[in-house]
Formats: sequence, C-alpha cells, structure tokens
Amino acid sequence: MNTQHEPYVEPHSIVRAIWGHPDAILLIFAGAAAEFALNRAVDWLFFTGALPRDPLGRLFSTAEYARTIVFADAATAERTLARITAIHGAVEQRRGQVIPEWASRAVLYMLIDYSERAYQLLKRPLTSYERAELYAVFRRVGVALGIGGLPLDYGAWRVARDRQLRRDLAWSGYTAQLYERYREALGHWRYTMLLGMQGALVPRQVYQLLGLRPQPAMRQLIHLYAGLAALGLRPYIQILLVPPAYLAQVRQLGAPSR
Repeated sequence: MNTQHEPYVEPHSIVRAIWGHPDAILLIFAGAAAEFALNRAVDWLFFTGALPRDPLGRLFSTAEYARTIVFADAATAERTLARITAIHGAVEQRRGQVIPEWASRAVLYMLIDYSERAYQLLKRPLTSYERAELYAVFRRVGVALGIGGLPLDYGAWRVARDRQLRRDLAWSGYTAQLYERYREALGHWRYTMLLGMQGALVPRQVYQLLGLRPQPAMRQLIHLYAGLAALGLRPYIQILLVPPAYLAQVRQLGAPSR
C-alpha cells in the first residue's frame, strides 16, 4: 500500500497540539534563543552570517521548517528533511569541516525539551505517554537527518539531555554578540520581556550561565496572556509584543490553515 500521503505525525498527536499553538512556538524559540547562544558549536551558526545578521528571522525560518514537517504528509516531510540535510552539507563543504554530531543532537534536544516546557507553561504538564510520543516523533526526525547516538526512549533521552546540558554549554564571545543582536532587534522593553520568558522557561544550567533568574511572576503573566488570547485578543497583544517587521511571520505560526 502506498503510504506517502499518510501524515508524518498523527493528526491527534500531542506534537501537533504543541506545534499548532502559536504561543507555544514563540516560547520554544525564546528558550532555543537562549541555549543557541551558549552552545559550544554556536560558531557554526555564525559561519554563514545569517544568524547574527537576522537572529529573529533565522528562528522563524527554523519554525517554518519544523511546522512543515509536523503537519505534512510523509512524502513532503521527507523532502523537507532531505532539503535540510542538503543545506547542512553545503555549509560543511564551504567550511571544509563536518558539523559535530553532538552539536546536531543538541539542537534536536532543544526542540524536544522546549516543546515540553512551553506546553507545560501554557497548558499543563505532559503525561508519560505524551512525553514518549513527543520524543519518538523527534527521534524519527533526527534519524532522518542522519543524527546518530540518539537514545531509544524518553527516559534514556532525559538522562542524555541532563548530561548534554552540563557538557555542551558555555558562555563565549558569540553569546554576547547574539544577545546584543537580540536587544537591537527587539528594542529595550521587548528584550526585557524575552529575558523574563527565558528565565521562566530554560533549565537551571542555562539561566545560571546567562545570569538570568527564575521568573515566577512571568509565569503568571504567560497564563494571563494565554487567557486573553483565548478570548480572541491575541492579534492586539501581538502588536505590542512583536516588532512590526516580524508581525506577519508571527501571525503565520501554528497549525496551517486547511
């Protein structure tokens, strides 16, 4: 039987619930923006110049790739994954080096971890079944991208994630450069909001290295925002929270229209 038109991710999967929620995606990339800046392989993200030139645009393009995979049929998702692999290969060829496998695992681990953390902030903790499903979907993505050494299940991944956070993060000059670019792109008060969201979201190792603080008050603000968004006020709040240059991209986040 031809299965190419079957969905890559099951329609009722928790992964679609997370990546179909525009606010969850914003939180995922608020967390990733923090951890990207600390990753020991962040120089790869600077190599093409795309990240320091337009860090927010780079994050939104990554979100669009992820959204395409999550909501696509199997054939479309596989083509998208092949395109990502080709892009990485071209960067490697230009630099004359291979992207370290541990660095690719680290990026995949961010997407898994912040997917879970974002949904918990906005909605509720995932069940054990949902955690296993979340990990299984992203492990499948990782295998398709040729990333080796991935744990077999969520429990083993949790151990590997904790080890990776201790081993692969460090403050560097790139960290300072990225945060300066975040500040320039967002402006003062939006940048302050980003720091607050990151302090409420990221693991302890990340907020300690960045000098952030846990933000119980920000958690309450996120819950308030979620309630206002449910009342249909999201477009108006986004005008305040998002720089005008990125507003159209933010409004395209979430589940694609049918």
